[in-house]
Amino acid sequence: MNIEQRPEFSPLGKKVDYQDHYDPSLLFPIPRQGKRAEIGVDDAALPFRGVDLWTGYELSWLNARGKPQIAIATFRIPADSPNLIESKSFKLYLNSFNQTRLDSSEALQSQLSMDLTRATGRHVAVELTFPRDFASCRLQELEGDTIDELDIAIDDYSPDPSRLSADATQMVSQTLCSDLLKSNCLVTGQPDWGSVTIRYRGPAIDREGLLRYLIGFRRHNEFHEQCVERIFVDIQRQCQPLELTVYARYTRRGGLDINPWRSNAPDATVPGNIRNARQ
Repeated sequence: MNIEQRPEFSPLGKKVDYQDHYDPSLLFPIPRQGKRAEIGVDDAALPFRGVDLWTGYELSWLNARGKPQIAIATFRIPADSPNLIESKSFKLYLNSFNQTRLDSSEALQSQLSMDLTRATGRHVAVELTFPRDFASCRLQELEGDTIDELDIAIDDYSPDPSRLSADATQMVSQTLCSDLLKSNCLVTGQPDWGSVTIRYRGPAIDREGLLRYLIGFRRHNEFHEQCVERIFVDIQRQCQPLELTVYARYTRRGGLDINPWRSNAPDATVPGNIRNARQ
């Protein structure tokens, strides 16, 4: 990782002047490899496939006659891209369209995809939802049996994988979910709130241990994408499921939410980007 690409050199935690004219240089890519090496994942042989689903709620631009336009944008950044995008830089980049005239929404969509593809190193798909279709943006909670009602005592708030275990004598196929996921920004320490669903096939995972493990992220500093990959790798190593999918939806900050999805299940499909009540 070049020194210029380290998270502490990003706009996070720094006072910046907002630009309202198009500037793709505002995007700050951060290599994924460093954090993946920390959890023993080789970029050349990822144990999962996946995507980071971003939703941009504050996208606006001017049409050719100077009239403001708005849309909600969905961005799909492949998990095998060399880089992720630091979220504040993403917000600054999107804001740079505020006073930018474009001939059409198609031109905007193409420009967004081209800039993000260049920054991440893989093709980034972009979809725009316009006000006439906002009524179709319904809330939907994550699927699965909640483990949040378990009556457990917690006295350690670190993500310790040794808390994870599974019963090899009991093979199951099930989906578990929790709304108690909280981690903190890697640079600023500000809280990131989320919900997570874990779908797996294999030895039955101990639910109390899983809940303790997930709550352990409460004081953990990592980006959203890195937390989800850590959860995936720790469950895979400790519980040995035959198939595993981990999907987290984080509440928005600065008009953006980030929702990483990772899976090794051959028939798993990327979920639709339908937000939950806290988003």
